Amino acid sequence: MSTLLPCYVLLDLETTGATPTRDRITEIGLIRYENGIEVGRWNTLINPEVSVSFFIQRLTGITQDMLVNAPTFYEIHDTLLGWLDNAVLCAHNVRFDYGFLKNEFKQLGITFQKKILCTVKLSRKLYPQHKSHNLDSIIERFKLVCENRHRAMDDTEMMAAFINAATNELGVDALQEAALSLLKQQSTPTHLDYLEINTIPDTCGVYLFYGDSALLYVGKSVSLRSRVLSHFQSDHSSTKEMRIAQEIKRIEYRLTSGELGALLLESQLIKEFHPIHNRQLRRERQLCAWQVSADPNAKPLVNLVYEGDMDLTAFDNVYGTFKTKRQALDILNRIADEYGLCDKALGLEKGSDACFAYQLKICKGLCDDKESPILHRLRLLTGLSRYKLLAWPFDGRIGVRERTPDNDMTEVHVFDQWCHLGTVKNYSDLDEVSSKPRFDRDTYRYLLKFLKKKNIEIIPLQ
Repeated sequence: MSTLLPCYVLLDLETTGATPTRDRITEIGLIRYENGIEVGRWNTLINPEVSVSFFIQRLTGITQDMLVNAPTFYEIHDTLLGWLDNAVLCAHNVRFDYGFLKNEFKQLGITFQKKILCTVKLSRKLYPQHKSHNLDSIIERFKLVCENRHRAMDDTEMMAAFINAATNELGVDALQEAALSLLKQQSTPTHLDYLEINTIPDTCGVYLFYGDSALLYVGKSVSLRSRVLSHFQSDHSSTKEMRIAQEIKRIEYRLTSGELGALLLESQLIKEFHPIHNRQLRRERQLCAWQVSADPNAKPLVNLVYEGDMDLTAFDNVYGTFKTKRQALDILNRIADEYGLCDKALGLEKGSDACFAYQLKICKGLCDDKESPILHRLRLLTGLSRYKLLAWPFDGRIGVRERTPDNDMTEVHVFDQWCHLGTVKNYSDLDEVSSKPRFDRDTYRYLLKFLKKKNIEIIPLQ
């Protein structure tokens, strides 16, 4: 008998895999306790309505044939809700089981929410001197006997045996105090310290998630602590968030003086370190743009220029940027067809005769002297206008000053020709800022957005 909580259910699931958004439940085993007394237990196989890999069959001993005539989750969901009614859901690594249950109920149009308690965290809190707290380690530590490891009811019984052993060893009060303390904490991965996360300030900055040896993810927020915790509150509904929650071992953060500083630092760190789960802001190796000649008779009229070769003082005639040469060509071909442009004048087709598009009556005839080069160039500029890079609107370098009372920080972000040259906290450090601008599409977008704000503080620099 254990009075861990007034009413709780110990539960274990077996599944077809480790991803709640893709895999399904194959078995449920649970034991319900009220006022310290076991009032019932329930165990059932579940037909997952998908195939089960041979690896999972060998691991659990649950074969495909055993599941054919088992009930589906839909057929047992009302019974399960009855067992869990008004109870705290307890499981070993509860985020795993809770994520699967939430997704199974979600497919039925039901929002499933329960108070949860992780027995891994309970073990860690009660026995901090021990390094490992997985179920195998607990079985070995307390000399427990499990006949069918990785079967739902057997694993649930091991959790019950652990709680009883800990109660006998440490006393009821110690378990109740530990359980209530854990319930007050927000749900975080078992291998992270909640108190450590709770010390993260809720202000602007960038956070970094690390695995055992690699940087997993970099993110930014104007409310760091809230954003970090949100990753662990929604991981059941996202494969990426679930993987991050499973792999994360350590969190670091860096404060900034405002949102622009956080955006710039996030972009810089992602492009420098290539975190495993970041995709959007990684540096595009073939970033390029179309540069239109000022001469309407030029052949070709447009040239593809790459990021490192862009003339940052001549953005009046630059359009882009594009991730790859293929993307740039696809867009130019589409504009040529839409605006009746000549493929030969654009360099999309070679030869001295009229272009093939003219024979198809798409080109308006520049290649057959039926159209003015000036008019043709104007239509090209019209077609490309949606991709236009704006000319730098200042005479030279500028500083954008950000200040926040939340962390008493001031930073000046230095820019020239849309390029971020560096960030300084003191004016005396301005001389150390790079004088070699490098165009970056994300920086261009961030600064363009912030220049439209009314309260932005711009400082002209020599």
